[in-house]
Amino acid sequence: MALMKAIQVSSPGNDFELVHKEVPKPRENEVLIKVEACGVCHGDAIVKEGLFPGLQYPRTPGHEVVGIIDQLGSKTKYWKVGQRVGVGWLGGHCFHCPACRSGEFGACEESLTTGITTDGGYAEFMVARMEALNSIPDNLDPVDAAPLLCAGRTTFGALQKSRAKGGDLVAIHGLGGLGHLGLQFAIKLGFETAVLSRGRGKETLARKLGAHHFIDTDTSDAAKELMDLGGAKVILCTAPSGKAISELVSGLGQNGQMIIVTFVNEAMQIFPGNLMRGGRSICGWVGGNPQDALRFSVLTGVRPMVEVFPLEQAAFAYERMMSAKVHFRAVLKMGGR
Repeated sequence: MALMKAIQVSSPGNDFELVHKEVPKPRENEVLIKVEACGVCHGDAIVKEGLFPGLQYPRTPGHEVVGIIDQLGSKTKYWKVGQRVGVGWLGGHCFHCPACRSGEFGACEESLTTGITTDGGYAEFMVARMEALNSIPDNLDPVDAAPLLCAGRTTFGALQKSRAKGGDLVAIHGLGGLGHLGLQFAIKLGFETAVLSRGRGKETLARKLGAHHFIDTDTSDAAKELMDLGGAKVILCTAPSGKAISELVSGLGQNGQMIIVTFVNEAMQIFPGNLMRGGRSICGWVGGNPQDALRFSVLTGVRPMVEVFPLEQAAFAYERMMSAKVHFRAVLKMGGR
């Protein structure tokens, strides 16, 4: 019996455990992946803290997974042993519900979520469904590719599907794990880009990554400064502060759009008049096509800034991520640093 190392959560609120368990076998329409790298994301807290009803334990987290197909299950088409693949948030869908029949697989009524409803990539091996696989370009390092499957997919998808066009003013609220990717995508998509951040500690980095403007939200009225620049067509909110997000609505220009891509665990106070004035709108976004984000990143040179940890240090990497001490995405690399 072949064994592997994996990190699991045995019940909500429990610490991560390093265990040795049997390598899983792929079933119909599944593949076995030898994991090379797995990103550590805020979404992993759903399993760690039991934040979703009906979760089954023990569970191995991780939904930013890059690896090599090691074995094919029965009836698996198109994919080959030795092929480099990635698996993101979406772990599979039913193909039969109304959402799937209309092509909205992310809204599938029976969808699977990698590392939450199925075991994820905090392990040396994992099983994934065929429809969840993404091809990883050969010239993209697995450590760089892993965060693009979730953080990259989300920020790129939000900007790509937004109302903004080349030359429009786009503001990136927060320059952390999501924001530093959002900024790079915004620049490469041809937007005039402003970074909104507390203090001036990240201004040098923002300018280095290409930001045209930097606004210190601690010392200035960020909404007013955006309006002085003509008003933002899009504000991409990556910092999880309901109060701070609420205060930015007045910085949207005509038909401006606020897109929230971070989980905000508090109420937001929005005055309807601020939305009606200028046809402004607010929406949340968790979608996007990982394959689009991967291709665009390879083409334009967008890369995440990461700290790399061995699998055995998953708990430490998770704590640094949750306390915003990581620089800027944490990635577990199998076989050590």
